Amino acid sequence: MKKIMLSLINFYQKYISLWLSSKNIRCKFYPTCSEYTRQAIEKYGALKGLILGIHRILRCNPFSKGGYDPLK
Repeated sequence: MKKIMLSLINFYQKYISLWLSSKNIRCKFYPTCSEYTRQAIEKYGALKGLILGIHRILRCNPFSKGGYDPLK
């Protein structure tokens, strides 16, 4: 499961994220939400990493200040 999730994130980062960047749509956080989720899955495993990633994505909205938010 972990490998599948990481492969999906890798696909997103290589193709979809680049397309979104060309439309000037970018993540407000550093590291990006997809990179944060990838790091969380590698560190904590598929389930907890996915939960942390979803929580981060929900915080990435127009009302969010954004900024530096590393994985803890």
